[in-house]
Amino acid sequence: MAGTPLIGSLWSLWQYDVCEEIDLEALRGILGVQARREPSFRLASPEYVRFERPPVVERLEPIVLQGGSRLEGELNYYEYGVVSIKLELPFEADWPALTGLASRWMTNPELEAQALRAVRLCLQRAHAALVKPYENWLTEDYYIVHLKDTETVVTAAQLISAHGNEIARIVRGEQSELSPGEVEEILGSRLSYYPDDLLVVGWTAAFVHDTPEDAAPTIQLLEYANTQLLEFRYYDAVLSQLLEGVYRSLEKKGGFFMRWRLASQAQHLNKIRLDIRELTERVDTSIKFLSDMFSARLYRLAAAKVGVEDYRRLVDGKLHTAGELYEFMMDQFHQSRAFVLEVLVVIILIIELVFLFRGKR
Repeated sequence: MAGTPLIGSLWSLWQYDVCEEIDLEALRGILGVQARREPSFRLASPEYVRFERPPVVERLEPIVLQGGSRLEGELNYYEYGVVSIKLELPFEADWPALTGLASRWMTNPELEAQALRAVRLCLQRAHAALVKPYENWLTEDYYIVHLKDTETVVTAAQLISAHGNEIARIVRGEQSELSPGEVEEILGSRLSYYPDDLLVVGWTAAFVHDTPEDAAPTIQLLEYANTQLLEFRYYDAVLSQLLEGVYRSLEKKGGFFMRWRLASQAQHLNKIRLDIRELTERVDTSIKFLSDMFSARLYRLAAAKVGVEDYRRLVDGKLHTAGELYEFMMDQFHQSRAFVLEVLVVIILIIELVFLFRGKR
């Protein structure tokens, strides 16, 4: 493959957590989108892999960078409050040029600025469909180098053997040579369905060698994994702030009467805990893999590499801690209430005894 030109696309994915929820039906009315978009996966059948509520897709006007590069793109609106912009730049280069191009693509500040500008313009139009918009947005970025099929048939094994070093550098966005151990670690996160397709997944970028038709669902699953990461990062931040406030309240000195205020704080804590648990379950079940085991494996690999599972465990741990704090606070409140009731009973008995002895005089 040494003398064959490499033809493909550089993809940039930017995700923004913009609101608590997006009303997709209202959004379709605003954008004039009638049909839902279902993903077309490797085993093309809606029974195999499906979104519970597919994202609404809005095609964007081409974006032209200062150097003259023309980017095609689209904006995906997800029900759980995330919007994702995908920008594509076609390329034709050899391997050395591609590694340098990929590195520059991943560190281009103009690209980020243009993506954010396009998202803000689109959300101005879609504002009525946003439920509880956020002032500050969490963001995630991800990059994909898609090498399309060329006239020369190359298997995944041949590609790794001949150009594993370049692929590893592309996935890491590095222009310098990597150590053999690092290359091996990077290439360990790879998948192939047929002999001639290849996916190598990293935490910030991925390399895809496949036809445009079969690469499309792979890119969509990589996008989906990153939207999940963004949501779990948000839930983790909310729970951290919530638990910090509860700990401060528990540290305040208020004696007996402080316990009476714990009930309202505990109810507030439990409400947020249940809300977040409901939202995390919605994110978890927003896509289903029924029989397409390859797509399920692909998603698990992508989710593990970008950090979804790590943040999922953090959120689960903090939800468990919030549940224990709720039980502790309610227990403290019930003990205080029981003590007050006992005191009232004693007071009533004393009063009755006083009237009883007065009556005998």
